[in-house]
Amino acid sequence: MTQPLNIVWNPSEGIDLGFFMIRYYSLMFVIAFGLGWFLMKKIFEREHESLDKLDSLFVWTVLATLIGARLGHVFFYDWEYFRNHLLEIFLPFKFEPKFEFTGFQGLASHGAAIAIIFAMYYYSKMILKRPLLWILDRVVIPVASGAIFVRLGNFFNSEIIGHETTSAFGIRFLHDKFSKAEAVNATQIANPKEAYNAIVTDPKFADLLAQVPAKHPTQLYEGFCYIFVFAILYFLYWKTNARLKSGYLFGLFLVLLFVVRFIVEFVKESQGGIEEELGLFSTGQWLSIPFIIIGLFFIIRAQRNPLAAS
Repeated sequence: MTQPLNIVWNPSEGIDLGFFMIRYYSLMFVIAFGLGWFLMKKIFEREHESLDKLDSLFVWTVLATLIGARLGHVFFYDWEYFRNHLLEIFLPFKFEPKFEFTGFQGLASHGAAIAIIFAMYYYSKMILKRPLLWILDRVVIPVASGAIFVRLGNFFNSEIIGHETTSAFGIRFLHDKFSKAEAVNATQIANPKEAYNAIVTDPKFADLLAQVPAKHPTQLYEGFCYIFVFAILYFLYWKTNARLKSGYLFGLFLVLLFVVRFIVEFVKESQGGIEEELGLFSTGQWLSIPFIIIGLFFIIRAQRNPLAAS
């Protein structure tokens, strides 16, 4: 039987500038959107499209991603809670049992995908003046690259992790096992960062460290696979005539990305949602199936009628 590498994941919250903390999760989003803007700039230049329209695309994509991902989490995964805490949907606070700043905890990629499609419809009709599938075939390239960094952000946050494992890939997520309050209470060290470090390095807290199980780093599994999704789409756009097959790259993106998501879900811890009612698959898998089917439809459609327009 293989054994985990015994890696204990105890990341800092971010880069401390003294007067400001740059959180890694936020930094990954900035990198994702920044790289996305750069990639779309190159695409617009190749297609002789006005760069004046790029800023609008950036704004609509950012808003659609954040709002869609948030609403996706609310309605797909945790509506039972948010139906009684409506203000917390768009405010980064908890009001019960006490007022607390929490940040926006919970973003769902399926919700982001739906919102981006709607935003691109508006953008294509009102600003770009091109068919919807034209922009969808191209915007999925930076979206695929962005998905890589989003999953890295999840890894830094020790969230969306997998089941316990004895495989060599297992990682011990300290922050998943012990919250800040639990680490402080268990060590009697007031500073959470120092408390976490003590659990890892101080022999007298070895019993606490032993309680941290190795789990599948499913964020890294997804992020690694998304590198190939991005590479395939990038290659097909720049090196083949795939961009001329209306809907082909969009459909391929849906199939590749959500097949990856479907497979990784088998070793991912439950995120809640509709799986309790439907059974058999996880919520993430049930939500991925329609995207895969839609993607296959556009791939077949593009092959039969390459110049079809939306």
